[in-house]
Amino acid sequence: MPRTVLIVDDERDTNDILASLVRARDFEPVQLFGGSQVAAAVRDHAPSLVLLDLMLPDIDGFAVCDQLKRDRETNLIPIIMVTALHDAGYRAAGVRVGANGYLTKPFTPDQLFEEIDKALAWRHEHQTRGTHGEINFNIRSEATYLQQANDMLADLFAHTPLNERQIKDLKQVVLEMGGNAIEWGHRKNAELVLLITYRIDPEAVTLIIHDQGPGFNPSQVPHAASDEDPIGHLDVRNELGIREGGFGIMLAKGLVDEFRYNDKGNEVTLIKRFEKP
Repeated sequence: MPRTVLIVDDERDTNDILASLVRARDFEPVQLFGGSQVAAAVRDHAPSLVLLDLMLPDIDGFAVCDQLKRDRETNLIPIIMVTALHDAGYRAAGVRVGANGYLTKPFTPDQLFEEIDKALAWRHEHQTRGTHGEINFNIRSEATYLQQANDMLADLFAHTPLNERQIKDLKQVVLEMGGNAIEWGHRKNAELVLLITYRIDPEAVTLIIHDQGPGFNPSQVPHAASDEDPIGHLDVRNELGIREGGFGIMLAKGLVDEFRYNDKGNEVTLIKRFEKP
């Protein structure tokens, strides 16, 4: 079965040039001229690589890339954006939607081949070694920034064996525990930095949420629900004039496989293991 490269560019001359160049590298080009054709072509041809223009007549390349990278069936297909858009902001946007390379026009054949080699090496590494490593997010203590970090984490979760239900659970856990850190650890001081660590290995996803607050003893929080008495804390919150809630810790414990605080109480580790095939 020939190795195919999906070429998506509405400029026919550029599309033909790209097709000629990939043939020289023993790939079979599949030429498309609109973003709406990509999903079906990916299903039909299972390409080794996608060369994707950004300024398409129907769906822009960012949306196409985002769609492919969010789908666990297609997110390991390398995507190189080939575009006339030189601004650094566009390049950053390409990174955000998961592009593996960003090549600006005009380009030389050697530049194209270098990007192709890097993208294919990325795919090979993921297929042979699996996804592993660590990413750290340092965010301001505001709900908006927490939500943005959570959205990026959800994109990372999509590259793991976690199913949609498990991804939804982890997003809820991050919001609950990150919200607790902002409200109680940092006392809503937006200038304090919240550190969220994402770690993945062949067995599990690990999330570590660390705040700069003084910490607390998790066993001595009368205004939070406990496994022994899930609703008794509501009277305490009412007496203290605290908003309704207090279920975050108990909820998070039920959504992960391992939940633990550090000795100081300003860092929580959350582990979600992958289901064995």
